[in-house]
Amino acid sequence: MAFCKWTFDALSERDKMKFTVHTKTSLPSYKQPEMNVVRQHEEFVWLHDRFEEKPEYAGIIIPPPPPRPDFDASREKLQKLGEGEGSMTKEEFTKMKQELEAEYLATFKKTVAMHEVFLQRIAAHPSLRGDVNFEVFLSFDQDLNVRNKNKKEKIGGFFKSITKSADEVLLSSQKDVDDFFEAEKTFLVTYHTKIKDCTQKADKMTKAHKNVADNYIQISSGFVQLATIENTDLNKIFTKVAESLEKARKLEGRVATDEDLKLSDTVRYYMRDSEAGKDLLYRRTRALADYENANKNLEKARTKNKEVASAEAAQQSCCEKFEKMSETAKKELMEFKQRRIAYFKKNFVDLVELEIKHAKAQYQLYSSCIAALREDD
Repeated sequence: MAFCKWTFDALSERDKMKFTVHTKTSLPSYKQPEMNVVRQHEEFVWLHDRFEEKPEYAGIIIPPPPPRPDFDASREKLQKLGEGEGSMTKEEFTKMKQELEAEYLATFKKTVAMHEVFLQRIAAHPSLRGDVNFEVFLSFDQDLNVRNKNKKEKIGGFFKSITKSADEVLLSSQKDVDDFFEAEKTFLVTYHTKIKDCTQKADKMTKAHKNVADNYIQISSGFVQLATIENTDLNKIFTKVAESLEKARKLEGRVATDEDLKLSDTVRYYMRDSEAGKDLLYRRTRALADYENANKNLEKARTKNKEVASAEAAQQSCCEKFEKMSETAKKELMEFKQRRIAYFKKNFVDLVELEIKHAKAQYQLYSSCIAALREDD
């Protein structure tokens, strides 16, 4: 289906990141079959918020917005590296700079990927892809004039989140009339807790690999310095070990990058997607509570024989809203399971293949190093 095909480019500036979206579509609602627009991160968030605000999408798992581009850590490391240039050798400085530039590039690539995944989820959804705001996002060739929230709006959002949390506590004892949704609620609460813990541990593992790569730089530089202290028979050995460690550093860096992209980002994405699933169940529970309250109000109205017509209309409206939301939500949660399994399978198979590839390369590297050292004995 040629609904929405695009290529995705991006440009990183100091204070912002610009994404260029090249879209091709065959839908008649679009005035042109091909469009090019430049968007910033805030405009992706704006699109997400428009979906969340529409009552007709209450039964849908709204795709989580992409995380804000964050290059502060990489920039800070580069700045500290520049300040400490005088305390390290030229070779060590060059290697550290290359490592940080590679880290910056990896962060850039995964930031682009997360923004693209957000649009892909919307384009694949039969209801969301026809939304007028999505059309505006893809076709309006000027700035959407989206601004960051001001202080008053942030405070309002903070109190809104507190109110929602309190409402969730009150509704937590609400017994669901449908066993399917009761089971899904139990599953998603447990799943979200576990995948959040998994995300933190995956980040720690990735960081450990990056630290190993950084340590290889210092150890390698140490061997290079030893080789230049005096002319001895150990010079060749020190040099070969240093060369092997430099190659090992690059391999370890690739391992860290692949684990970050295929493991950490995968579990982090579904940590946020499961949160969106919990939000869906919250909205449905809220609708169920409103429906039950409408039933009670109707009974009271009939008992008192006052405002029966308005109570019946309110009850009918709540009933229709709840039933429609339940029908949509059941499909969404079933698709969430299928999508999650397929996404995990693809990324984890890719990760295992990459891990095997890197392990073979490391084995070959160390075997060659040991063989070369034995020749010099």
